[in-house]
Amino acid sequence: MNKENGNISIHTENIFPIIKKWLYSDRDIFIRELISNGCDAISKLKRLASIGEAEIPEETSYFVKVVFNKDKKTIKFIDNGIGMTAEEVKKYITQVAFSGAEDFIAKYKDKMDEANQIIGHFGLGFYSAFMVSDSVEIDTLSFKKDEEAVKWVCSGGTEYEMTSSDKGERGTTITLNVNEESVEFLNEYKLREIIKKHCAFLPIEIFLEDENAKEEDKEGEKKPLNDIHPLWNKDPKECTDEEYKEFYRNVFQDFNEPLFWIHLNVDYPFNLKGILYFPKLNHELNAIEGQIKLFNNQVFVADNIKEVIPEFLLLLKGTIDCADLPLNVSRSFLQNDKNVIKIAKHISKKVADKLKELYTKEREKYNNFFSDIDVFIKYGCLREDDFYDKVKDIIIFKTTSGDSITLKDYLERNKEKHENKVFYVDDERQQAQYIRMFKENGLEAIILASKIDTHFISFLEMKESGVKFNRIDSDISDTLKDNDVADINEEEKEALQSIFKDASKNDKLKIQIESLKTEDIPAMILLSEESRRMQAMSSMFQGMDTANMFQTEETLVLNRKSSLVKAILDRYKDSDKKEDIKLISEHIYDLALLSHKQLDSEAMAKFIARNNIILSRLL
Repeated sequence: MNKENGNISIHTENIFPIIKKWLYSDRDIFIRELISNGCDAISKLKRLASIGEAEIPEETSYFVKVVFNKDKKTIKFIDNGIGMTAEEVKKYITQVAFSGAEDFIAKYKDKMDEANQIIGHFGLGFYSAFMVSDSVEIDTLSFKKDEEAVKWVCSGGTEYEMTSSDKGERGTTITLNVNEESVEFLNEYKLREIIKKHCAFLPIEIFLEDENAKEEDKEGEKKPLNDIHPLWNKDPKECTDEEYKEFYRNVFQDFNEPLFWIHLNVDYPFNLKGILYFPKLNHELNAIEGQIKLFNNQVFVADNIKEVIPEFLLLLKGTIDCADLPLNVSRSFLQNDKNVIKIAKHISKKVADKLKELYTKEREKYNNFFSDIDVFIKYGCLREDDFYDKVKDIIIFKTTSGDSITLKDYLERNKEKHENKVFYVDDERQQAQYIRMFKENGLEAIILASKIDTHFISFLEMKESGVKFNRIDSDISDTLKDNDVADINEEEKEALQSIFKDASKNDKLKIQIESLKTEDIPAMILLSEESRRMQAMSSMFQGMDTANMFQTEETLVLNRKSSLVKAILDRYKDSDKKEDIKLISEHIYDLALLSHKQLDSEAMAKFIARNNIILSRLL
């Protein structure tokens, strides 16, 4: 062909410098764009061959090669796809923002199927090459017979030159003459890292080659850098557990086995494929480790996109491939896109369905891992009523009896002892005395150890009519009382109240006298459920003095059956025993406090000194 000079047709004045410098925030994105264009060209050719409009041998192996040369400062992107004619180069390359892919789809849309969607948008994406180049060359030969190979050269302005090319094989080679500011992209390891990040799952095999390498060293370059058949594109029924685990290890470099996973495969009302993993967590705050990789037709779009995942599931790790989202996605777009909202709701539903499936079919496994994720499930219930309605019957609680049961099971199992009342423990060590007392009397409590539980039980009380939660030390169940023991008289009651108010240094202390079935516990502290929840809520106000914001309603319960309490009653009138009674009553009160909360430093020092005095008197 004759040499031809021309000007690039730009539809918006002065857009070219903007495209060259600011088209993408990440400069390395040109690699994704040019490789995607190569895959696009091959996809077009394969489609045309399948409908008989291109004669291509069936055994043809398709590829995209990235070939770099440090000495010449060049990077070549080579594909053996559809190629272009001179007219197509002028149409698709010299008219910025005219999309060749869109034109191709419009022409063949009635013959397209889902398996052959076109990846790229040849136009603006191609011009990302000028972000790192002094000049760009295209050598291309169309699949069409009797067409001449074309060479197109542009030095970064609006002028270009087009001549004949000596290219002898079908396809396109794009050569970037890398500028001085971008020589970092001539490093093999950097190129490999970028390709694996952005193109790890593109449907055409991608190879990286060093043009200066010796022939014997090029053997290692024969292995493609990508997996053209990502696991999310396979039928879930054909995927093994080991394949899911291996995919998780390879993609996220996490060698702890995930708890379970969810395989997404949706065609309507949006196109969505992917795999979401629930990772094993060491602490509830590890949710920050979640990571969602977003793809568009196997092209990597963005890392850790939170907008497509419900807020309460940000602990998830996974891949989502959605052709309905653009390649150059922005967070502001995602926040307002209707498809994103639908995707988030669908993911929420799939998580609920998976949990129900595991609860029904693999209950033991479900029981074992539920404590790893319960904080997120509870948070999901607080955030989404629909999610709560789906999972409310499969939320389980560990009990002081050693098993895991639902709220419904707990209420049914204990209805004769305390109907619609749920006792719970939030610190098994601190509340060990109360737990032992419950067990000895055939009672059980559920274990709530997460920070979210104060909010969650309040939520459940609103949702489940008549159900009331009480911490194990907030109330004395009738089952714990021995009603056959004769009550003490008013004089004795007043005496005990006076003695223990003096021992506690609190004349407003509420004192309750009961006959408990457990004789070896002289006294215990009760804190009203309302006060405890107020304290938990106040703890969220960091940096504020909340000590006096909420009045606590502590009650000292004295056990009438305890030998120590009996001894005090027997001797409280004896003037010679007043010092002993004072010593013992103070110790009983501190022991009750210790089983309820930690003593402050001054109280602990007095407790230890008093303990030494009592021990010395035993000798």
